[in-house]
Amino acid sequence: VQLQASGGGLVQAGGSLRLSCAASGRTFSTYNMGWFRQTPGEEREFVAAIRWSGGTTYYADSVKGRFTISRDNAKNTVYLQMNSLKPEDTAVYYCAAAQSLSGGSYAYATYYDYWGQGTLVTVSS
Repeated sequence: VQLQASGGGLVQAGGSLRLSCAASGRTFSTYNMGWFRQTPGEEREFVAAIRWSGGTTYYADSVKGRFTISRDNAKNTVYLQMNSLKPEDTAVYYCAAAQSLSGGSYAYATYYDYWGQGTLVTVSS
């Protein structure tokens, strides 16, 4: 699976952005998908994840109620709608795919098999 993230940019605090992650391959619908973010010098941080069926989603506490992850298996794409953005949301955002996630493993980067190249989100105050 190859992943291509897009949609990042510069936005003012309180604004919105929608990130997209397009996947290649016919098996996209069998993968669980996640979004992580990273700032310089920091570990990659879990943001949101969605099961392969789209029926179950997970969010970091820091984004709950502001971000929404969704997927369109017909388009091989996963989305991250980000509302009420804050300066602390500034980071490079990565999408990732995992064939198998059990328990709370969705929150850990090490359990994901494939990664996109990242897209920069900058939120100005």
